[in-house]
Amino acid sequence: MISFVLGVEDLADTRFALSPLHETLFSLRVLQDPGLSALHLPWRRSVLGRLGTLDTGLLMSLVAQRRTLPDFLTPNPASFAPAFEEELFVVRQASCARVRHDLLLAHAPDPVPEALRDATAEDASVARLRDAICDLLRQYWEVAIEPVWPQMRLVLEADMTYRARQLAVGGARLLFADMHPNLRWQGGELYIHKMISRHRVAASGRGLLLLPSVFAHKPAPPVSPDEPPSLVYPSRGVATLWGSEMPTVDTTALVSLLGSSRARLLSLLEEPLPTVELARRLRVTPSAVSQHLRVLHSTGLVTRTRDGRHVLYRRSALGDRLTTTGSRPRTHDS
Repeated sequence: MISFVLGVEDLADTRFALSPLHETLFSLRVLQDPGLSALHLPWRRSVLGRLGTLDTGLLMSLVAQRRTLPDFLTPNPASFAPAFEEELFVVRQASCARVRHDLLLAHAPDPVPEALRDATAEDASVARLRDAICDLLRQYWEVAIEPVWPQMRLVLEADMTYRARQLAVGGARLLFADMHPNLRWQGGELYIHKMISRHRVAASGRGLLLLPSVFAHKPAPPVSPDEPPSLVYPSRGVATLWGSEMPTVDTTALVSLLGSSRARLLSLLEEPLPTVELARRLRVTPSAVSQHLRVLHSTGLVTRTRDGRHVLYRRSALGDRLTTTGSRPRTHDS
Protein backbone atom coordinates (compact mmCIF):
# COMPACT_ATOMS: atom_id res chain seq x y z
CA MET A 1 0.00 0.00 0.00
CA ILE A 2 1.11 3.55 -0.76
CA SER A 3 -0.32 6.59 0.99
CA PHE A 4 -0.09 10.36 0.64
CA VAL A 5 -0.35 12.50 3.78
CA LEU A 6 -2.08 15.72 2.75
CA GLY A 7 -2.36 18.78 4.96
CA VAL A 8 -4.78 21.66 4.56
CA GLU A 9 -2.41 23.51 2.23
CA ASP A 10 -1.87 20.38 0.16
CA LEU A 11 -5.62 19.95 -0.32
CA ALA A 12 -5.85 23.60 -1.32
CA ASP A 13 -3.14 22.90 -3.90
CA THR A 14 -4.77 19.75 -5.28
CA ARG A 15 -4.95 20.27 -9.04
CA PHE A 16 -5.60 18.47 -12.30
CA ALA A 17 -3.55 18.29 -15.47
CA LEU A 18 -3.55 16.59 -18.86
CA SER A 19 -0.44 14.77 -20.03
CA PRO A 20 -0.06 13.42 -23.58
CA LEU A 21 3.25 11.87 -22.50
CA HIS A 22 1.64 9.97 -19.63
CA GLU A 23 -1.03 8.65 -21.98
CA THR A 24 1.63 7.59 -24.47
CA LEU A 25 3.48 5.60 -21.80
CA PHE A 26 0.36 4.09 -20.25
CA SER A 27 -0.90 3.00 -23.66
CA LEU A 28 2.13 0.70 -23.88
CA ARG A 29 0.63 -1.40 -21.08
CA VAL A 30 -2.49 -2.02 -23.17
CA LEU A 31 -0.41 -2.70 -26.26
CA GLN A 32 1.60 -5.24 -24.29
CA ASP A 33 -1.35 -6.88 -22.51
CA PRO A 34 -4.74 -6.61 -24.26
CA GLY A 35 -6.34 -8.37 -21.30
CA LEU A 36 -6.05 -5.20 -19.24
CA SER A 37 -9.03 -3.68 -21.01
CA ALA A 38 -11.25 -5.08 -23.72
CA LEU A 39 -12.50 -1.53 -24.31
CA HIS A 40 -9.22 -0.65 -26.01
CA LEU A 41 -9.12 -3.58 -28.44
CA PRO A 42 -10.30 -1.48 -31.45
CA TRP A 43 -7.51 1.04 -30.78
CA ARG A 44 -4.94 -1.73 -30.21
CA ARG A 45 -5.80 -3.52 -33.47
CA SER A 46 -5.51 -0.26 -35.36
CA VAL A 47 -2.14 0.65 -33.85
CA LEU A 48 -0.51 -2.76 -34.27
CA GLY A 49 -0.99 -2.46 -38.01
CA ARG A 50 0.82 0.89 -38.10
CA LEU A 51 3.93 0.30 -35.98
CA GLY A 52 5.96 -0.66 -39.05
CA THR A 53 9.68 -0.45 -38.41
CA LEU A 54 9.48 0.97 -34.89
CA ASP A 55 11.76 -0.78 -32.39
CA THR A 56 8.99 -2.59 -30.51
CA GLY A 57 11.54 -4.52 -28.44
CA LEU A 58 12.85 -1.31 -26.88
CA LEU A 59 9.35 0.17 -26.71
CA MET A 60 7.86 -2.77 -24.81
CA SER A 61 10.88 -3.03 -22.49
CA LEU A 62 9.84 0.28 -20.93
CA VAL A 63 6.98 -1.54 -19.18
CA ALA A 64 8.28 -3.81 -16.42
CA GLN A 65 6.86 -7.27 -15.74
CA ARG A 66 4.90 -5.82 -12.83
CA ARG A 67 3.66 -3.08 -15.24
CA THR A 68 5.56 -0.23 -13.55
CA LEU A 69 7.00 2.60 -15.63
CA PRO A 70 10.24 4.53 -15.02
CA ASP A 71 9.48 7.80 -13.24
CA PHE A 72 11.82 9.87 -15.42
CA LEU A 73 9.58 9.10 -18.42
CA THR A 74 6.49 10.50 -16.69
CA PRO A 75 7.48 13.86 -15.21
CA ASN A 76 4.72 15.96 -13.67
CA PRO A 77 3.36 18.42 -16.28
CA ALA A 78 4.59 21.95 -15.71
CA SER A 79 1.28 23.41 -16.94
CA PHE A 80 -2.35 22.33 -17.20
CA ALA A 81 -2.07 20.85 -20.70
CA PRO A 82 1.48 20.85 -22.08
CA ALA A 83 2.28 19.77 -25.62
CA PHE A 84 3.88 16.36 -26.08
CA GLU A 85 7.17 17.89 -27.23
CA GLU A 86 7.32 20.10 -24.12
CA GLU A 87 7.10 17.06 -21.89
CA LEU A 88 9.54 15.06 -23.98
CA PHE A 89 12.05 17.92 -23.70
CA VAL A 90 11.98 17.49 -19.91
CA VAL A 91 12.71 13.78 -20.31
CA ARG A 92 15.68 14.53 -22.58
CA GLN A 93 17.19 16.64 -19.77
CA ALA A 94 17.11 13.80 -17.23
CA SER A 95 20.55 13.08 -15.81
CA CYS A 96 22.23 9.77 -16.53
CA ALA A 97 22.13 8.93 -12.82
CA ARG A 98 18.36 9.54 -12.78
CA VAL A 99 17.79 7.45 -15.91
CA ARG A 100 19.86 4.58 -14.54
CA HIS A 101 18.18 4.70 -11.11
CA ASP A 102 14.61 4.84 -12.45
CA LEU A 103 15.07 2.07 -15.01
CA LEU A 104 16.56 -0.26 -12.40
CA LEU A 105 13.89 0.65 -9.81
CA ALA A 106 10.98 0.19 -12.22
CA HIS A 107 12.14 -3.31 -13.19
CA ALA A 108 13.25 -4.46 -9.73
CA PRO A 109 13.48 -7.13 -8.46
CA ASP A 110 13.95 -8.34 -12.04
CA PRO A 111 17.02 -7.31 -14.06
CA VAL A 112 16.50 -4.79 -16.84
CA PRO A 113 15.61 -6.38 -20.19
CA GLU A 114 18.28 -6.90 -22.82
CA ALA A 115 17.00 -3.90 -24.79
CA LEU A 116 17.86 -1.71 -21.78
CA ARG A 117 21.23 -3.26 -20.98
CA ASP A 118 23.01 0.08 -21.52
CA ALA A 119 21.21 1.39 -18.41
CA THR A 120 23.91 -0.32 -16.33
CA ALA A 121 26.82 0.96 -18.44
CA GLU A 122 28.83 4.17 -18.33
CA ASP A 123 27.14 7.58 -18.62
CA ALA A 124 27.78 7.97 -22.34
CA SER A 125 25.85 4.74 -23.04
CA VAL A 126 23.03 5.76 -20.70
CA ALA A 127 22.74 9.11 -22.49
CA ARG A 128 22.50 7.39 -25.87
CA LEU A 129 19.84 5.05 -24.50
CA ARG A 130 17.85 7.98 -23.07
CA ASP A 131 17.95 9.81 -26.40
CA ALA A 132 17.01 6.67 -28.33
CA ILE A 133 14.01 6.15 -26.03
CA CYS A 134 12.91 9.75 -26.54
CA ASP A 135 13.18 9.47 -30.33
CA LEU A 136 11.22 6.23 -30.26
CA LEU A 137 8.49 7.66 -28.02
CA ARG A 138 8.07 10.63 -30.37
CA GLN A 139 7.61 8.27 -33.33
CA TYR A 140 5.19 6.10 -31.37
CA TRP A 141 3.20 9.17 -30.27
CA GLU A 142 2.82 10.30 -33.87
CA VAL A 143 1.57 6.88 -34.95
CA ALA A 144 -0.53 5.71 -32.01
CA ILE A 145 -1.74 8.62 -29.89
CA GLU A 146 -1.56 11.94 -31.74
CA PRO A 147 -4.27 11.03 -34.33
CA VAL A 148 -6.79 10.31 -31.54
CA TRP A 149 -5.55 12.81 -28.95
CA PRO A 150 -8.36 15.36 -29.63
CA GLN A 151 -11.03 12.75 -28.79
CA MET A 152 -9.05 11.53 -25.79
CA ARG A 153 -8.60 15.05 -24.49
CA LEU A 154 -12.35 15.69 -24.55
CA VAL A 155 -12.92 12.53 -22.48
CA LEU A 156 -10.28 13.62 -19.96
CA GLU A 157 -11.62 17.17 -19.71
CA ALA A 158 -15.14 15.85 -19.13
CA ASP A 159 -13.81 13.69 -16.31
CA MET A 160 -12.08 16.66 -14.71
CA THR A 161 -15.32 18.66 -14.88
CA TYR A 162 -17.07 15.90 -12.98
CA ARG A 163 -14.27 15.58 -10.41
CA ALA A 164 -14.16 19.32 -9.82
CA ARG A 165 -17.86 19.26 -9.05
CA GLN A 166 -17.36 16.36 -6.62
CA LEU A 167 -14.64 18.32 -4.83
CA ALA A 168 -16.78 21.47 -4.68
CA VAL A 169 -19.83 19.62 -3.35
CA GLY A 170 -18.29 17.14 -0.94
CA GLY A 171 -14.62 17.95 -0.45
CA ALA A 172 -11.79 15.43 -0.66
CA ARG A 173 -13.90 12.56 0.66
CA LEU A 174 -16.39 12.81 -2.21
CA LEU A 175 -13.64 13.54 -4.74
CA PHE A 176 -11.94 10.19 -4.07
CA ALA A 177 -15.10 8.21 -3.21
CA ASP A 178 -15.81 6.92 -6.72
CA MET A 179 -12.45 7.51 -8.38
CA HIS A 180 -11.46 3.85 -7.95
CA PRO A 181 -12.15 1.04 -5.43
CA ASN A 182 -8.44 0.94 -4.55
CA LEU A 183 -8.54 4.51 -3.18
CA ARG A 184 -9.61 5.48 0.32
CA TRP A 185 -9.53 8.91 1.97
CA GLN A 186 -9.34 8.87 5.75
CA GLY A 187 -7.94 11.19 8.39
CA GLY A 188 -6.07 13.47 6.02
CA GLU A 189 -4.42 10.58 4.23
CA LEU A 190 -5.07 9.11 0.77
CA TYR A 191 -4.52 5.35 0.79
CA ILE A 192 -3.78 3.53 -2.47
CA HIS A 193 -4.36 -0.17 -1.95
CA LYS A 194 -3.12 -3.20 -3.90
CA MET A 195 0.24 -1.64 -4.70
CA ILE A 196 3.43 -3.68 -5.06
CA SER A 197 5.45 -1.09 -3.14
CA ARG A 198 4.78 0.00 0.43
CA HIS A 199 5.64 3.53 1.47
CA ARG A 200 4.12 6.66 2.98
CA VAL A 201 4.75 10.06 1.41
CA ALA A 202 4.19 13.36 3.20
CA ALA A 203 3.16 16.03 0.71
CA SER A 204 4.64 18.72 2.98
CA GLY A 205 3.27 21.67 1.03
CA ARG A 206 3.82 20.19 -2.43
CA GLY A 207 0.11 19.53 -3.01
CA LEU A 208 -1.31 16.67 -5.05
CA LEU A 209 -1.42 16.41 -8.83
CA LEU A 210 -4.25 14.34 -10.34
CA LEU A 211 -3.98 13.06 -13.90
CA PRO A 212 -6.99 11.31 -15.48
CA SER A 213 -5.99 8.64 -17.97
CA VAL A 214 -7.77 6.81 -20.74
CA PHE A 215 -5.33 3.88 -20.54
CA ALA A 216 -4.80 3.47 -16.78
CA HIS A 217 -6.71 0.47 -15.42
CA LYS A 218 -6.10 1.37 -11.77
CA PRO A 219 -4.54 4.25 -9.75
CA ALA A 220 -0.83 4.67 -10.46
CA PRO A 221 1.38 6.80 -8.17
CA PRO A 222 5.09 7.31 -8.87
CA VAL A 223 7.31 4.29 -8.27
CA SER A 224 9.77 6.21 -6.09
CA PRO A 225 8.70 7.72 -2.73
CA ASP A 226 11.04 10.64 -3.48
CA GLU A 227 8.76 11.95 -6.23
CA PRO A 228 6.21 14.73 -5.50
CA PRO A 229 2.72 13.32 -4.78
CA SER A 230 0.83 12.64 -7.99
CA LEU A 231 -1.74 10.11 -9.08
CA VAL A 232 -2.74 8.82 -12.49
CA TYR A 233 -6.28 7.41 -12.27
CA PRO A 234 -8.76 5.83 -14.72
CA SER A 235 -10.92 8.40 -16.46
CA ARG A 236 -14.68 8.17 -16.74
CA GLY A 237 -16.23 7.83 -20.19
CA VAL A 238 -13.62 5.54 -21.76
CA ALA A 239 -16.31 3.13 -22.94
CA THR A 240 -17.60 5.79 -25.33
CA LEU A 241 -14.21 6.56 -26.86
CA TRP A 242 -13.54 3.90 -29.51
CA GLY A 243 -16.12 3.13 -32.13
CA SER A 244 -19.03 4.68 -30.27
CA GLU A 245 -21.94 5.37 -32.53
CA MET A 246 -23.44 8.76 -33.06
CA PRO A 247 -26.75 9.27 -31.30
CA THR A 248 -29.62 9.04 -33.73
CA VAL A 249 -33.13 10.36 -33.75
CA ASP A 250 -35.51 8.30 -35.82
CA THR A 251 -38.25 10.82 -36.25
CA THR A 252 -38.24 12.66 -39.54
CA ALA A 253 -40.45 15.42 -38.15
CA LEU A 254 -38.05 16.23 -35.28
CA VAL A 255 -35.07 16.35 -37.63
CA SER A 256 -37.06 18.53 -40.04
CA LEU A 257 -37.94 20.89 -37.19
CA LEU A 258 -34.53 21.21 -35.55
CA GLY A 259 -32.05 19.90 -38.09
CA SER A 260 -30.05 16.70 -37.67
CA SER A 261 -27.31 18.19 -35.46
CA ARG A 262 -29.67 19.88 -32.99
CA ALA A 263 -31.95 16.84 -32.85
CA ARG A 264 -28.97 14.64 -31.95
CA LEU A 265 -27.75 17.19 -29.42
CA LEU A 266 -31.16 17.34 -27.76
CA SER A 267 -31.27 13.56 -27.56
CA LEU A 268 -28.01 13.55 -25.55
CA LEU A 269 -29.17 16.03 -22.94
CA GLU A 270 -31.14 13.65 -20.76
CA GLU A 271 -28.39 14.26 -18.18
CA PRO A 272 -26.43 17.48 -17.51
CA LEU A 273 -23.37 17.68 -19.76
CA PRO A 274 -20.73 20.34 -20.50
CA THR A 275 -19.97 21.58 -23.99
CA VAL A 276 -16.70 19.66 -24.28
CA GLU A 277 -18.37 16.32 -23.57
CA LEU A 278 -21.18 17.04 -26.04
CA ALA A 279 -18.60 17.94 -28.68
CA ARG A 280 -16.71 14.71 -28.05
CA ARG A 281 -19.79 12.54 -28.37
CA LEU A 282 -20.96 14.30 -31.52
CA ARG A 283 -17.41 14.47 -32.93
CA VAL A 284 -17.61 18.16 -33.72
CA THR A 285 -15.87 21.23 -32.33
CA PRO A 286 -17.00 22.81 -29.04
CA SER A 287 -17.70 26.07 -30.88
CA ALA A 288 -20.16 24.28 -33.19
CA VAL A 289 -21.93 22.78 -30.18
CA SER A 290 -22.07 26.18 -28.49
CA GLN A 291 -23.87 27.68 -31.48
CA HIS A 292 -26.53 24.96 -31.42
CA LEU A 293 -26.90 25.21 -27.64
CA ARG A 294 -27.56 28.95 -27.86
CA VAL A 295 -30.43 28.29 -30.26
CA LEU A 296 -31.87 25.45 -28.17
CA HIS A 297 -31.61 27.53 -24.99
CA SER A 298 -33.20 30.60 -26.52
CA THR A 299 -36.17 28.49 -27.64
CA GLY A 300 -36.60 26.95 -24.19
CA LEU A 301 -35.62 23.41 -25.18
CA VAL A 302 -32.59 23.24 -22.86
CA THR A 303 -31.67 24.74 -19.51
CA ARG A 304 -28.22 25.63 -18.29
CA THR A 305 -26.49 26.04 -14.95
CA ARG A 306 -22.94 26.99 -14.00
CA ASP A 307 -20.74 24.46 -12.21
CA GLY A 308 -17.40 26.06 -11.41
CA ARG A 309 -15.66 26.96 -14.67
CA HIS A 310 -18.13 24.98 -16.77
CA VAL A 311 -21.72 25.39 -17.85
CA LEU A 312 -23.87 22.26 -17.78
CA TYR A 313 -26.77 21.88 -20.22
CA ARG A 314 -29.82 19.66 -19.88
CA ARG A 315 -33.11 19.22 -21.71
CA SER A 316 -35.96 21.30 -20.33
CA ALA A 317 -39.42 19.87 -19.67
CA LEU A 318 -40.43 21.16 -23.10
CA GLY A 319 -37.38 19.49 -24.65
CA ASP A 320 -38.25 16.23 -22.89
CA ARG A 321 -41.79 16.30 -24.26
CA LEU A 322 -40.62 17.12 -27.76
CA THR A 323 -37.96 14.37 -27.76
CA THR A 324 -40.26 11.75 -26.23
CA THR A 325 -43.09 12.54 -28.59
CA GLY A 326 -40.78 12.70 -31.57
CA SER A 327 -38.70 9.59 -30.98
CA ARG A 328 -41.30 7.05 -29.95
CA PRO A 329 -44.38 5.83 -31.81
CA ARG A 330 -47.68 6.81 -30.25
CA THR A 331 -49.67 4.15 -28.50
CA HIS A 332 -53.22 4.04 -27.19
CA ASP A 333 -54.51 2.59 -23.96
CA SER A 334 -56.59 -0.52 -24.46
